[in-house]
Amino acid sequence: MTQLACFDDTSAFEGLDRAAFTFSHQLLDHPALNLSNLGRAIPALPKEQVFYSSGALEKTDDFDRAHLDKKNGLSIEETIERIRVSNSYIMVRSPEDDASFKDLYQALIADVTELMRRRGVGDVPLDPMLYLFIASPNSVTPFHVDRYSTFLMQFRGKKTVTIFPMFDERVLPASEMEAFMSHDGRTTYRPESEALATPFDFAPGQAVHIPFMAGHHVKNGSDDVSVSMSIIFNTAQTRAMSKAMMLNHSLRKRGLSPTPVGQSGWRDLGKSLVFRSMSRVRRAIGRSS
Repeated sequence: MTQLACFDDTSAFEGLDRAAFTFSHQLLDHPALNLSNLGRAIPALPKEQVFYSSGALEKTDDFDRAHLDKKNGLSIEETIERIRVSNSYIMVRSPEDDASFKDLYQALIADVTELMRRRGVGDVPLDPMLYLFIASPNSVTPFHVDRYSTFLMQFRGKKTVTIFPMFDERVLPASEMEAFMSHDGRTTYRPESEALATPFDFAPGQAVHIPFMAGHHVKNGSDDVSVSMSIIFNTAQTRAMSKAMMLNHSLRKRGLSPTPVGQSGWRDLGKSLVFRSMSRVRRAIGRSS
């Protein structure tokens, strides 16, 4: 068994993509995550990788459009400089494109690869990527769902991450999840489902696993700026579930009522293979037309 470099080893990792759980990380002193380096690296990244908005959001706001609908009226440089008092939220996609993050990214990939092998869900993470989050005190990340698995690590400040059970139709109907996976709709926060969620309180050095397609929202603490980072990825298993959801969405648009994903592993795998075959046929037709 390969030793983990970034995470404290724990039996909790056996729950990968089965349930949310907490663990500790060993990256607090990494120089890429100090505010001085972030102030240099973030403005240097391509603009399409940096999203920022007001932090005065609600759980019900559209997370994917916050940078368009809830602008803070500042430049990214001003937002970083005034992050403690500007009530702002910054999200950076693929900070590993900056040289200061490259060794950190490779070390995290190695840990994720080892954990996937232990769990038996593939030999390599699919489409892995880092996301960086910097937020003013008391800012809110609205309820949303991710199309991948996540390990979220806290580096500065405190926050509460509230995570809902995956594939629970009291949180999100299967049809809504399938449309979201197919990029044909958004997910909606339902206040009545809040009792089903589990809140996790975080301080620097702590981390949480957010399972594939598990809804969640975040509230940052009042005492300090929050700096956190996630590594996102898919496994062979979650990739198959993604394809199965997209097939289900296609079937529902034709008036059928397919069995929701997450109830039968063999059925989900079969659907993913059918969707893959249909996609190949469509691509072949497109090339020949």
